Amino acid sequence: MSHLAKDYSKLADEIIAQVGGEQNIVSLYHCITRLRFKLKDVDVARQHKESIQQLDGVLSVIEGNGQFQIVIGNHVADVFQTIMKKYTIQNALESEATDEETENQGNLFVRFFNVLSAIFNPIIVALAGAGMLKALLVVFTTYHLMDADGSTYKILAAAGNSVFYFLPLFLAISAARIFKANMFISLAIVAALLEPNFTAMVTENGATVDFFGIPAVLMGYSGTVIPAIVAIYVYSQLEKLLKRVIPKSIEIFALSLVALLIMVPLTVLIIGPVGVMLGDGLGNIMNFISDKSGLLAGVLIGGGWTFLVMVGIHWGVVPIMVNNLATYGYDTLRPMIAAATFASAGVALGVFLRSKRKDTKSLALSSLLPALLGGITEPIVYGLSVKLKKPLIAQVIVGAIAGGFMGMMQTKAIVYVFPALTTLPAFFGDTFVYYVIGIAAAFFGTAILTYIIGFDEAPEQDLASESDGLQVVTPVSGEVITLDDVKDEVFSSRAMGDGLAVYPTSGTVFAPISGEVVTVFPTGHAFGIQSNQGTEVLVHIGLDTVDLPKGIFNMTIKQGDQVIKGQTIGTFNLSAIVDKNYDPTTMLVFTSEVKEDALAIVDQNNKEVTAFVTNDLLKGAIS
Repeated sequence: MSHLAKDYSKLADEIIAQVGGEQNIVSLYHCITRLRFKLKDVDVARQHKESIQQLDGVLSVIEGNGQFQIVIGNHVADVFQTIMKKYTIQNALESEATDEETENQGNLFVRFFNVLSAIFNPIIVALAGAGMLKALLVVFTTYHLMDADGSTYKILAAAGNSVFYFLPLFLAISAARIFKANMFISLAIVAALLEPNFTAMVTENGATVDFFGIPAVLMGYSGTVIPAIVAIYVYSQLEKLLKRVIPKSIEIFALSLVALLIMVPLTVLIIGPVGVMLGDGLGNIMNFISDKSGLLAGVLIGGGWTFLVMVGIHWGVVPIMVNNLATYGYDTLRPMIAAATFASAGVALGVFLRSKRKDTKSLALSSLLPALLGGITEPIVYGLSVKLKKPLIAQVIVGAIAGGFMGMMQTKAIVYVFPALTTLPAFFGDTFVYYVIGIAAAFFGTAILTYIIGFDEAPEQDLASESDGLQVVTPVSGEVITLDDVKDEVFSSRAMGDGLAVYPTSGTVFAPISGEVVTVFPTGHAFGIQSNQGTEVLVHIGLDTVDLPKGIFNMTIKQGDQVIKGQTIGTFNLSAIVDKNYDPTTMLVFTSEVKEDALAIVDQNNKEVTAFVTNDLLKGAIS
């Protein structure tokens, strides 16, 4: 088994089981920190949302853009690759197929930003890398480390400028995937706007030429955002119509011919100029707000950016920043956002210094470096700020203050990058000192405030204490009942052993004790675990459920696996069991002598279960 599979195989199995198995997955891809699922029936995954969030390695679960998003953090690519190797699942980035029903969720505002997020997300990595290269070239030429007229500079400048100059082409490809249009026809439509014969006519924005007697207003489209996206959306609707009227026998050339004849002039005459004006208008509005009250703008962005990250629509703001850079040569939004980024990093430092738990300290330290060096903050936001609550308050307060300062000082970014220590050259210029002061204040201020106000965390479990007793967790959530009430003589008579039963309210299965899995029935309806002290328990889900067809039970464990008490180890389709008139009552039976001096049985809310175990050896569990 590969190192990759060994590290992430169990987490991959647990995730797939709880989103409903591979049969419930339409497609999957990942961004910088999240697995993004498109599901056939999202309700199946929703009922396991809390259980997924409790998985070791999962930071949070979010729904947005018609996707069921599982936030993993820095190791998302490893988990994704493990899933794709183990399961037959369509990679969404390799398919034009999407689910219209899920794409149209939410109000118009949310849907608009979700679509922008989906279009820009695959392009972000290329934008950030090219932006960083451009920033380094600024530093090299400013300090005379490189000659701006030399061939070395020009070759590197071409690499840095490529993504920004041809950004409409990148957007055409990505938008075609989202709007389900032919990707290469879409690319051809937008490429016409950058073709040399066309660009040679554009002596200045607003110049007019004649097109069959119709005046056409010319615009430069290099680096623009909105024209390409709108053009491909319009084309996607046209394509549906053309496919209905063009005979299949000539579609191979007629579709692209008609599309180019209609869409290129339409884009030049209407869509392009209007799109450029809209993009400039958005930039002008943001700059107007920043000019009139940079302090207010910075407070809102520095304090509120984290919440955009939490709902997953923060990529929707990227077009405004990119348009600002293309239009004005600078952007004032990115420094304000940097305040939120470094405030999140400050949370990690503050939690590391204050926490007494080894696992919390480890998470804080491991997420601190990606935030400082790469601008990746989601592991901190979900793993620390949201989970511990008070650090979130600290980062919002300090982020707002630092953002307000940078907004007030009109701090600028000269290229698009992720805010991080490694990308400092992107903010080089006459406001650079204000940027350094702002991010330093955000980082250290949040760390100090987080340390001062503190946070509540459960004490670290003393694993050695398990040698003095055994704590058992009910294997499913629901109403705990006595074995006397189980409608099966084998269990109610305690012929197999003493224990208890639960009438389940959800289909998530938890390990009742820590130990080794000694048996898993092929159907998945029953399994046995032995603790390190030798106590054996049997969990049996439902009565006579061995007769149910495959697919009802999805267990992620196998014989020989080591499990931890409370760990999610599988799921079952509760509604299907009930619909088929089977009793879903789940039994927890001790099939060996309890060797511990003390026994505690708790439910999923960590509340002690009372008056259900009758055997004398087990009465130590009863209060």
